[in-house]
Amino acid sequence: MLLSFLVGASWAFAIIGAWVTFQSFVFLGLVTAILFTFLFLFVALLVIVVLENLSLSRDRYDETLKQTALLEEIRDSVKESLGNA
Repeated sequence: MLLSFLVGASWAFAIIGAWVTFQSFVFLGLVTAILFTFLFLFVALLVIVVLENLSLSRDRYDETLKQTALLEEIRDSVKESLGNA
């Protein structure tokens, strides 16, 4: 849940930050402003990718725990059925 919030906040930061960066450097020229904006967006999108990767890893870990619990339950039921036979 926290990771989802951080991803959303990072997107907002990237969009607003790109606009602020462009506005801050436009006095140096259009090309310079666009260059710094792309540089800012590159860093911001890198942070978003890292957060998304963390979120996917957490989801994968949760699913692995669920599958392990199911497999242990199946193993126990098979042992009981073989023990009764």
